[in-house]
Amino acid sequence: MSAPQKKTIGRSLLVTSAAALSSLALTAPVALAAPSPSPSSPSPSGASASPSASPSVTPPAKMSTVGGARLGRAGTQVNLASGVPVLPKDITARSWIVTDAESGDVLAAHNAHWRLPPASTMKMLFADTVLPKFAKTEKHKVVPSDLAGIGAGSSMVGIKEGETYTVHDLWLGVFLRSGNDAVHVLSAMNKGVAKTVAEMNEHAEELQALDTHVVSPDGYDAPGQVSSAYDLTLFARSGLQKKDFREYCSTVTAKFPGATTKNKKGKTVRKPFEIQNTNRLLSGDYDIAQYQGIAGVKNGNTTNAGATFTGVAERNGRVLLVTVMNPSKEEHNEVYKETAKLFDWGFKAAGKVEPVGELVPPKGAQSGTQPGTSGEAGGGSGGSDSSGDSGASAKPVASATTDGGSGGVWTAVAITGGLLVLLAVGAFLVNRRWPLPDLVRRRSSRP
Repeated sequence: MSAPQKKTIGRSLLVTSAAALSSLALTAPVALAAPSPSPSSPSPSGASASPSASPSVTPPAKMSTVGGARLGRAGTQVNLASGVPVLPKDITARSWIVTDAESGDVLAAHNAHWRLPPASTMKMLFADTVLPKFAKTEKHKVVPSDLAGIGAGSSMVGIKEGETYTVHDLWLGVFLRSGNDAVHVLSAMNKGVAKTVAEMNEHAEELQALDTHVVSPDGYDAPGQVSSAYDLTLFARSGLQKKDFREYCSTVTAKFPGATTKNKKGKTVRKPFEIQNTNRLLSGDYDIAQYQGIAGVKNGNTTNAGATFTGVAERNGRVLLVTVMNPSKEEHNEVYKETAKLFDWGFKAAGKVEPVGELVPPKGAQSGTQPGTSGEAGGGSGGSDSSGDSGASAKPVASATTDGGSGGVWTAVAITGGLLVLLAVGAFLVNRRWPLPDLVRRRSSRP
């Protein structure tokens, strides 16, 4: 029996026309965080465990059943039947999950609740927690204490002490370069790393991401810091409710402020430099093409976590989320190659395969409120329209000039469908699912 098409009729939603997205733009090749040890087998409470060189190679016999009993089982879970395509044979990741972003259906999964080091994919939770707190135009002058405690070998965007950055600059550094320095500056603005970590853990619990324990806001390896493919998908889905989150995670290149210097005439100047998104399904690489329909989300890589990635893509009106954690095959860009194969399978299987579970809604959504209302759905004070998540035009917006004003630098930001859904405060009703508003859609054409 084929899976029924999920309809959005009956959901209590306000629809608003919107203005076109303004492009974002900023790096250079990826610099990935070199790690400290992470737990071999974290305790159920998420408390620190004895560090080891790598996590266990065997999934626990019992895992969380959030989202469905089958998601707590070890191994691959899928309902293969007549007309359902066979899963790709060469997926080597320790854990992965393929979901319908809008209905919440889990189409297939492999060790979905295995608690593993997440690397920089944890930055999705950081952004979902902190992004609504500051207007993107707010400025901050960096002091030495802002950059204290950054792990050795961390990925950096290049923030300098004594320089002033806008919040917009800092978020570009987080999303495009996976900059741990940008995370620490934003955490300092949020009254410190300890407070930020506590808020991230609280937000994870609100999202019912119960496999997750945060120790470091940037995802740098730390004893006791774990998440799961299921939880990372929840973070992405929650973040994508926010307009600013969607814009940042889908930006391919942008300009980032450089250091202040003096030119030959003695005039003070501050030249920007270009940065590029380290998500290779979005930016492409010599051995992998940009994935058709990709619209974000976040990648990571540390010694203990291996390569991790959560991506969102749209094709023929269907929006999928795929998370892949730690492929064992040691090939360049393997995490993206395996993600692309799972996306391909998901788009072929969607509407044909019976789900094996679901992405649960946040606790607040179950009671009629949710993270994302009261302005947070549109990025809150983080620069979105005060009316909420308005930001779409009647026609797709494929590209524009950078915020720095230089023409010809393209971004992969586009919105289709004519209108974005505005989630009204107190009016967001959940009929067992937690739907996304119309997603930002990626276009491959350049101006």
